[in-house]
Amino acid sequence: MQKKLSCILILGLLFISMAGCAGVPVREAVQVDMNAPVGKIEGNQFTGNRYPFKVAAPPGWKVSMEYPKFMIDLGYEKDGLEESEVFLYNPETQSNAQIDFVAADRYSTFNQKSIEALTTAATGSFEEELEKDLGKGAKAEIGPTEPVSLKGVPFAAQKYATYTAKGVQRNQGWIYAFAEPYQIFILYIILDIDKEGKKDHEAFKAILDSFEYIPKK
Repeated sequence: MQKKLSCILILGLLFISMAGCAGVPVREAVQVDMNAPVGKIEGNQFTGNRYPFKVAAPPGWKVSMEYPKFMIDLGYEKDGLEESEVFLYNPETQSNAQIDFVAADRYSTFNQKSIEALTTAATGSFEEELEKDLGKGAKAEIGPTEPVSLKGVPFAAQKYATYTAKGVQRNQGWIYAFAEPYQIFILYIILDIDKEGKKDHEAFKAILDSFEYIPKK
């Protein structure tokens, strides 16, 4: 079961409701040229052009600006995938991560506490989708909400859930972050297939370690 990017939608709606009281603008309206190239890939590293960040794929993983076809079979929606900036994945195990940026509005303010609260709030939506896809009584072990360190990003939090589908244990998580003036979303799933699961967990950590937001000057 995949969340089909609706974690992003839920977080966005929740934040809009929290930031509904318009006051003094805290930033200029963000202009993003959606016609600009997404970025470039050199070797195992992606460097963003439309949004200023970079990330690298660890050994055994690939990085692509196009979603891998197997993600559709895993349950992701094509339209949602096409909105993401970059994909990193293990073609053998199908463990994967996707990264998306959304410009913040003029009035929204962020801090670590609010980022963690919104990250936690997405759990309810995840549990509803899990039951819808796997049937009533489907259970997942929900991990704690924890701060995450991403280079150049002042506020970031992570949450994950572990469950079994089709006999395979899955660790599915979401990271919500903010670096002026963008909201950042990293959605991932690690499939624990034989001994490769541990390697994929280590690989995902390497992906986060390689991520860097580099604000434009």
